[in-house]
Amino acid sequence: MSADLDSKRIVRVGVAAIIWRPSLDTQTGMTATKILMGKRKGSHGAGTWSFPGGHLEWGESVAECAGRETEEETGMPRKDFVFTPLTFTNDVFMVENKHYITLYTHAQWASVDPRIMEPEKCEEWRWFEKPPEPLFLPVKNLLLSGFNLWKPWKP
Repeated sequence: MSADLDSKRIVRVGVAAIIWRPSLDTQTGMTATKILMGKRKGSHGAGTWSFPGGHLEWGESVAECAGRETEEETGMPRKDFVFTPLTFTNDVFMVENKHYITLYTHAQWASVDPRIMEPEKCEEWRWFEKPPEPLFLPVKNLLLSGFNLWKPWKP
């Protein structure tokens, strides 16, 4: 078997940073939860909505990765967040021949608005009160598992 074929059989570790903020619904007076999502471009999953995130680097903790990726992708300073673990998904991208285990973390939004720091990778950042379409496969798998992203979070 060639090294090229072997490399396609590597299971990679991805880390996703679910950044949430409370939002008051002016019509109902109830507090809703908004989640930050970016529209992917330039890689697998282009045109789908996902969270800030990326590959776990050697020797890096999951929380460090979430903070680093959030800062690199959105410009929001990692020092403003305390990322805590949530859950994981097992994500097989059949067409792309990729396999990821995605580790999810969450943190409450601080005060700095997201900016597009990597325009080749992200078209826009937006806050959502419900899932947008289409979703990146790991996010879709997360929702299919029954995990409720839009429940009221507690810091």
